[in-house]
Amino acid sequence: MHDHEVRFCESFDGTRIAYSLSGSGPPVVLLPSWLTHLGFQRRSVAWKPWLTALSAGYRLVRYDPRGCGMSDRQVADLSFGAWVRDLEALASHLELDHFSLVGTCQGGAVAIEYAARYPSRVSRLVLCGAYARGRNKRRDAPIEPEKARVMLDMIRVGWGSEDHAFSMAFAQQFQPDGAADHLQSWCELQRRAATPREAAALTEIMFDIDVQTALRVIGCPTLVAHARRDSVVPIEEGRLLARQIQGARFLELDTANHFMREDEPAWSTLVDAVREFLPTREANDARMSELSPREREVLDHLARGLDNREIGERLGISEKTVRNHVWSIFGKLGVRTRAQAIVAIRDARHGKPPAKT
Repeated sequence: MHDHEVRFCESFDGTRIAYSLSGSGPPVVLLPSWLTHLGFQRRSVAWKPWLTALSAGYRLVRYDPRGCGMSDRQVADLSFGAWVRDLEALASHLELDHFSLVGTCQGGAVAIEYAARYPSRVSRLVLCGAYARGRNKRRDAPIEPEKARVMLDMIRVGWGSEDHAFSMAFAQQFQPDGAADHLQSWCELQRRAATPREAAALTEIMFDIDVQTALRVIGCPTLVAHARRDSVVPIEEGRLLARQIQGARFLELDTANHFMREDEPAWSTLVDAVREFLPTREANDARMSELSPREREVLDHLARGLDNREIGERLGISEKTVRNHVWSIFGKLGVRTRAQAIVAIRDARHGKPPAKT
């Protein structure tokens, strides 16, 4: 498959999900929001920076959700649960055993739910401008449900119309620091991504999202990034994610743009943080090169789920010697647990599990 070529996979109910691949390296899945269209993403002021950044050093997987973009629009099951199952169908179709997830907006909620359901598959989780609670679930902010109702009415009337006040307000909400030509890009994205009726239906699903329970069971390393003056998703929603996900790192970005411009300092800050956080081929190769031949053998058996006694029996060494090797491996890989060591070796193999014996 050529880079950026659009292909289709079949989801659990026969819905066709459009996807595309680009770049090379450890696999990273970019979760879609309700505003995506694979054929337009590379020209979109919202998505182009993400594609450029993540295609450099990673095998980037991107797709359109059901009901949106180039995926099937008219579907019987248009629900949050179906979005999660579509991600699983795509991962299975591409035979992705271990990969990182990057989620923005409600794509972050899909990533959270997937990471909670399939913990062994997700190596890293990046959440940017994301939330666990849709507007109708933010009971501590009573004005949010009212905003939701107003937005739905405006979508039905002014969606995709460049000369409509809603389009101007919509673009300025997502990119208040955007230039005049950004409005045209946002309006085209609206028109391509969904009809007014489809956009309203997708928005209603978003407003009722609640994945707070999933936050408490996520065990993979997580980076939460959020714009300080984000008017689309208040920064408190990002802080909630960072508080509830064990060990999550929180990065506050000095911008008002929900989708940052690629020429602003906050975007460079985010890209640097993401590249440092996500596993790269070079970093994995460098860490693995520090292991001795015996440590590589121990790590390989460890990745298959063997305990110290079993590893010792396989290699003809004592359990104590195995334990010493394991601690040495932890130090060289910069991990603290066997689970993290398994993640490291899978990242080094770019998502492939160890060969079975």
